[in-house]
Amino acid sequence: MFSRKKPPPIKSLIAQGTRVQGDVLFADGLRVDGEVIGDLRSSAEPSIVVVSESAKVEGAVHAAHVIVNGTVEGPVYATELLEVQPKARITGNVHYKALEMHQGAVIAGQLCPAAPLLLEEKPTLKLASNAQ
Repeated sequence: MFSRKKPPPIKSLIAQGTRVQGDVLFADGLRVDGEVIGDLRSSAEPSIVVVSESAKVEGAVHAAHVIVNGTVEGPVYATELLEVQPKARITGNVHYKALEMHQGAVIAGQLCPAAPLLLEEKPTLKLASNAQ
């Protein structure tokens, strides 16, 4: 289902005890251990954002791979994979291509899987018993 490409490196950190007010635009990877009041948005693909157990985000989260184990108050958009770990608390709709959710995690919102690609034409199946 997924290619085994090496994930992008996490080059940015918002440390525990740090509070950022405003939108955060990042490339490659971002780890949040502190608090962000604003949106988190990747500027490149592939990308990863980690919201750790001690973190809180009040705003939207946009990245290819999103891992949540803290609190997110806002929508989450994962274009590839969304991992919702045991201590995660998400209040908002989640949009994802693939979802991994652990026991104990809470999502208060709608689960919105990405629409499957309908570009491929599937061959028509014919039953052997109907062949004449």
